[in-house]
Amino acid sequence: MVEGHHHFVTDPIRREMAAKYHAGCALGILNAPDPDYDPLGDPALAVRYGPDDHAAGKRRNKAALQDRLGLRQQDDAPVFFWPSRLDPVQKGCQLLTDILYDVVSTWWNEGLQVAIIANGAYQKHFHEIVERHGFHDRVAICDFDEDLSRLAYAGSDYMLMPSRFEPCGLPQMISPIYGTLPVVHRTGGLRDTVTPLDADAGTGNGFCFETYDAAGLRWAIGEAMAFHRRPAAVREAQIARVMRESRAHFNHEVTARAYIDIYERMLQRPLISDFAEGLTAAASESAEDAQRGS
Repeated sequence: MVEGHHHFVTDPIRREMAAKYHAGCALGILNAPDPDYDPLGDPALAVRYGPDDHAAGKRRNKAALQDRLGLRQQDDAPVFFWPSRLDPVQKGCQLLTDILYDVVSTWWNEGLQVAIIANGAYQKHFHEIVERHGFHDRVAICDFDEDLSRLAYAGSDYMLMPSRFEPCGLPQMISPIYGTLPVVHRTGGLRDTVTPLDADAGTGNGFCFETYDAAGLRWAIGEAMAFHRRPAAVREAQIARVMRESRAHFNHEVTARAYIDIYERMLQRPLISDFAEGLTAAASESAEDAQRGS
């Protein structure tokens, strides 16, 4: 809103919000996914799983996803999932079309696959690339379906969200709960929720790029693939950690606590400043003096 990306926000409201933001009087609170986004209990999955048995669980769900989408059956294929609507103004789908041939070709031997489960007129551009290059068993494009999308969260390895702007976003919070690592442009809520994964330090939960262009997305996918080449034990330990941390951080209890904290801080803050209090006191004294003089 402050940067002017939301065309439906009128200029007077945007200027007022920008003034409050730069004065330190505005704060954003992240949403939280519905609690039924949980691989331990999600009925849409082929098999349910948690952090401790995610490797086997995700393999089973990947096989089910590949079967549903007509992708090549390969349990060690890195699968990248696109869950967001295909909106080139906000979601950055044109960045993926710009590099799709290069990405699939570069990691052809590793079996890289892309699952796009999203609505939007931009679908046709992905279909054209698939038809032109014969990528039918490597790239799947279909309309959004809730159960299929949930299966893709479980059966994929990485989630693509290269948004130009994103006030909050939910897929980047849902995917790590399912053990699927987000690949995002560092903007808005994506910056607030996704940090670069460092497997050696045991920190971070995804792969981020700073510059909004196709080269940036290509670089971040390369980082994800570098992680994918790490030994299975290393990957599994990090994914289990990310799943546990995501369940702890991305939930309604944390969001509610953030709202409560704001109200508590507001109640502890004086309703008027010391300067205003001083002016009021001075005015009161002047009035009393005037009364005494009369």
